[in-house]
Amino acid sequence: MTRRQRLIGLVSLIVATVVFIVPFVFILFMAVKSKSEAALFTFTWPTEWFFVENLIEVVKARNYMLLLAYFNSTVITVGAVALLIVFGAMVGYILQRRPSGWNKVIYACVLMGLMVPPAVVPTIWVLQGLNLFKTLTGMVLIHVAYGLAFSVLLYRSFIGTIPRELDEAARIDGAKPLQIFFKVILPLLKPVTVTLIVVQSIAIFNDFTNALYYLPGKENVTVQLTLFNFQSQFRSQFNLLFMNILLVTIPPLLVFIFFNRQIVAGMTSGAVKG
Repeated sequence: MTRRQRLIGLVSLIVATVVFIVPFVFILFMAVKSKSEAALFTFTWPTEWFFVENLIEVVKARNYMLLLAYFNSTVITVGAVALLIVFGAMVGYILQRRPSGWNKVIYACVLMGLMVPPAVVPTIWVLQGLNLFKTLTGMVLIHVAYGLAFSVLLYRSFIGTIPRELDEAARIDGAKPLQIFFKVILPLLKPVTVTLIVVQSIAIFNDFTNALYYLPGKENVTVQLTLFNFQSQFRSQFNLLFMNILLVTIPPLLVFIFFNRQIVAGMTSGAVKG
């Protein structure tokens, strides 16, 4: 390794530390301070640590709203990601394996799903017409609709690397189309599926605006909306606010840390096969 490469690596490490580590340390320091010390909003070492006290107060706030928010966010995330995997893989498989005149139209619609921004008011009208407004089911379908285009493109590209001979061999053995997909193709999509799980679960779990628009009501609160518990026009409890931010940040961070290798492996596998 040359001196220039070592210098570039050192600079990159410093930049990454400033961009990613420093904000997390600031959140941690603010989360363990007292109310008066956190109100100063300074990046300083806490004079006294109130980690347990602040944690208990955040969990107990508004009749344990944070626990309900975790449950709602988990249900939405698991439901939406499961549907994105199944539907995304199915549509990607059809687009890749079954050439027809409609494929170009479907592919154009998929691309439009990535480029055209969602319209809030018409979406609310549709949800109200289906009696799904203010429901977890409606929120799951919203995330499926918003994330399906990305999922289809991801699966379509990866399925193109799987030999067609596998489909033909299964068909000769008497397998039906659904059996070919679920027993032959889908197990081979594990690398891209893990990538999709991590990317979409973090995005859905951290979603703020969609829950604010389509899921009003205290009983439907999600983890991001609990940040309003400690911040208002006339009063802000920054120590509890940042403790809440810390609790909301930890699950997606753990998911990324544990599945980071799988993401890299999935992308590398697709690149090598291509």
